[in-house]
Amino acid sequence: MITVAILGAGIGAQHLEAYRALSHMFEVRILVDHDTERARDLDPALHISTEINDALNDPEIDVVDICLPPHLHVSTAIDALAAGKHVICEKPIATSLADIERLRAAIKESRAQYFPVFQYRFGPAFSALKRLISCGLAGNPQVASLETHWSRDGAYYAVPWRGTWTGEQGGAVLGHAIHIHDLLTHFMGPVRSLTASTATRVNPIETEDCAAIAFDLTSGALATSSITLGAASDETRLRLVFEGLTATSSTIPYAPATGQWSFVARDAKQQPDIDQIVFDARDAKVGYLGAFEAIADALSGDAGGEVTFEDGAASIELVTAIYAAAQSGERVTLPIAQSHKLFGGWRPI
Repeated sequence: MITVAILGAGIGAQHLEAYRALSHMFEVRILVDHDTERARDLDPALHISTEINDALNDPEIDVVDICLPPHLHVSTAIDALAAGKHVICEKPIATSLADIERLRAAIKESRAQYFPVFQYRFGPAFSALKRLISCGLAGNPQVASLETHWSRDGAYYAVPWRGTWTGEQGGAVLGHAIHIHDLLTHFMGPVRSLTASTATRVNPIETEDCAAIAFDLTSGALATSSITLGAASDETRLRLVFEGLTATSSTIPYAPATGQWSFVARDAKQQPDIDQIVFDARDAKVGYLGAFEAIADALSGDAGGEVTFEDGAASIELVTAIYAAAQSGERVTLPIAQSHKLFGGWRPI
């Protein structure tokens, strides 16, 4: 049994729900939040604390699950690793490549494991796509179009740290589209270069709430990403075109691996094989359930399905490149060198 302390009762509520569904693998022992009433509403039987150190100093805790505002992620993770705890951390795992290096050093020193949360990877559609790629039915990636078209208004930004460079440390690129960009690189490979434009058009906030990005991938594939927080409703859409098939998502915003996807073979003779793989993947665990199950497997020595620290590091490098391109108006090539002016952070001066 893996014992867990959850830090933060906001998104931590969804984590708690997933741990309960995986009660044969995990036991949540402590829930830490400054709002003790909110925390007790989730589970009055849990040990509720306002102090992070109560979790870090408890020898019975195996994993610290960080669900705090972004500006607290790095320092809290480093403290947890120093205490000998494994770390699960919500996105973004850092807000600079310099902090990624600090985390990498802390992981090496602790010998503990670190798992970023990219729960969108888990579910029937992406389980099917993974199998289609591995068996050769997908073939080389060609092009992709991504849409993160969500609605965020004044009520969302009433939380003081949101929409600020000090607290949230980024806008729609960092806090919303980071998931769909992770999906792009996970299934189509790394980005070689990109151009980007960002704007603040929807809400009176400091950070961007709209963006348009064009990616060149190392595979030679091309992709575009359209982002807004001013849509009429929340919709996420992916269209991934491979040499052998085209995969098109539904518009379900927070669980894009679910809903009615289409997987259409370019060669009609291969359609039955594709349909069978899609059918066989129909029961794959979705979202946090799949992500946490993969973490449990990794902690037990059966690694391979989990999201790794290096996956999280790559997501921060991509965010850095997007902000660099938007600020400079120039094409940015990856990887980002330590000498790059945004290596230490992308906040505008």
